[in-house]
Amino acid sequence: MILNLKSLRNSIFFLAAVLFSAGGSATDAAALAVVHISDLPGQAQRVLVQIRQGGPFSYAKDGAVFGNYEQTLPRQKRGYYHEYTVKTPGSRSRGARRIVAGGVPQASGEYYYTEDHYASFRRIKE
Repeated sequence: MILNLKSLRNSIFFLAAVLFSAGGSATDAAALAVVHISDLPGQAQRVLVQIRQGGPFSYAKDGAVFGNYEQTLPRQKRGYYHEYTVKTPGSRSRGARRIVAGGVPQASGEYYYTEDHYASFRRIKE
């Protein structure tokens, strides 16, 4: 009986390890929720137009490299992602909303929106 309990416990630990390693981060864009451009706040829609035009931008940090340290976006080499501030009404600072662009921001068509300062992202769909 002790041997069976030990075997069962080891199996449970193994399964838990597999489950935790599989769900820890979004490794491809298909794993992310989608938001249509028309469903974005007006401020985000305007920032997307600015990104495609190459600026001008409202904040000095717009266009800075986004490190994806949270690993919520698909993994890419450092420098692949760039972030842009989406003004949050009533906020004295840059607020929590951002658009993150992948590849060449003006042309890639790969854009992600976060309204909770990188805790979650939704892929922007045309």
